[in-house]
Amino acid sequence: LTPTEFREKCRQGKIMSPSTCAAPGYIQANLVVVNEDISDDFREFCMHNQKECPVLEVIENGQYTSYLADGADIRTDLPKYRIFENGMMIKECSDVVQYWNDYERKSGKKLVSFLLGCSFTFDAALVENGYPPKHIIEGKNVPMYGTNIPCTGTTHFKGNLVVSMRPYKSQDLEAVVEITKRYPHMHGEPVSMGFDNNLGILDLNKPLFGDIVTIESDEIPVFWACGATPQLIVMHSKPEVCITHAPGH
Repeated sequence: LTPTEFREKCRQGKIMSPSTCAAPGYIQANLVVVNEDISDDFREFCMHNQKECPVLEVIENGQYTSYLADGADIRTDLPKYRIFENGMMIKECSDVVQYWNDYERKSGKKLVSFLLGCSFTFDAALVENGYPPKHIIEGKNVPMYGTNIPCTGTTHFKGNLVVSMRPYKSQDLEAVVEITKRYPHMHGEPVSMGFDNNLGILDLNKPLFGDIVTIESDEIPVFWACGATPQLIVMHSKPEVCITHAPGH
């Protein structure tokens, strides 16, 4: 599917599964939507944490169309969304049009959307170069883990890094690092390799988001900064309202 075709199927409710390797060769983006009162603060958070939250586009003043994706409606064109109020997820859904409109009408505040780089972009390059990630091989969502690594906080946003994990054999690590390094706006090269607990992850069989994948005895877990980080930040910081993509979607 082309990006336009993929978004159209999402808009029709025909795709609600993880977007791994959707439209290979094109950029995938994560989504964070906050109200205008704290949007500058979230922008500052992203500037301080560019590995975790690489900003591709900011859509202001309640607008919902993107110059990066012609014809897209960011309220309908993702497979799945999450809506948070005061840090609690209140709903997971396939479009947020009604909630968006109701919130702006009742609050009198405009929503501001941030499109952030996503590591699913470089998954397609890994596949093309003969290093398919395990979650693609097994038809799953990528596993994502909370860590003990604090992000640089701002007035309204504080919390820890989330990482995605892809296991690889030791002889493949150099190539995998080189491939992903080419995508600095999609989290770039890994932040850690091996399970030595330097990230505070206690059990790889208990991801915070996503699915468990098989790790063979000759494979090493490799961790990248993840676009689900803002969701953990939102759960910790408890802004009045926030809309995000569902992790992996």
